[in-house]
Amino acid sequence: MDIKFLIEKGFKVVLYKKGEIIYEPDTPPKAVYFIKSGKVKMVTVNQDGNEFIQGIFKSPEYFGEPALLLNKPYLAYTVALQDSEIIVVDKNNFLNFLELDTAFSMRLILNLSNRLFYKSMMLEELANEHAEHRVKTMLNYLLKDLSPGEELKVTRQQMADMTGLRVETVIRIIKHPDLQKGFKLVRGKIVKELT
Repeated sequence: MDIKFLIEKGFKVVLYKKGEIIYEPDTPPKAVYFIKSGKVKMVTVNQDGNEFIQGIFKSPEYFGEPALLLNKPYLAYTVALQDSEIIVVDKNNFLNFLELDTAFSMRLILNLSNRLFYKSMMLEELANEHAEHRVKTMLNYLLKDLSPGEELKVTRQQMADMTGLRVETVIRIIKHPDLQKGFKLVRGKIVKELT
């Protein structure tokens, strides 16, 4: 299942402007959202208004499928981080794709497993009181899929939101030379070290 296939099948591309909410918590699931271009964050907000980023999605990724498959309300906000083109696939069509395209179904299972693994890892890390350990674990996870010399495209604020820390704490930890293992700072950007 790719973006080109969905467009050929007649699914419409919807433009969401930067900062626009795609769906909110406690709303019933109606669709799965495939990203043609742009970036979307999935975020929960506590009573004090602090955000915790559950995930960041980009093309050609998709989101919204867990709530749809379970027929449970969404648990988080999804917000466009930049102007984003998104293909909205309604529940009936999505379920039909799962039945007819076994390769897509297998990729979905792997995708959901990867997200579950990430959530389990982050839950364990958030229980850890040491901020350095949280940041190191999160960085190791984010860097693992990058090629050597590639820049990490996550802001310090997003890292803080992913770890439940203040942005100042994340910056202090990242700048500490003893903690820079597997990456280096190049003009303030985190770059995966060459192996």
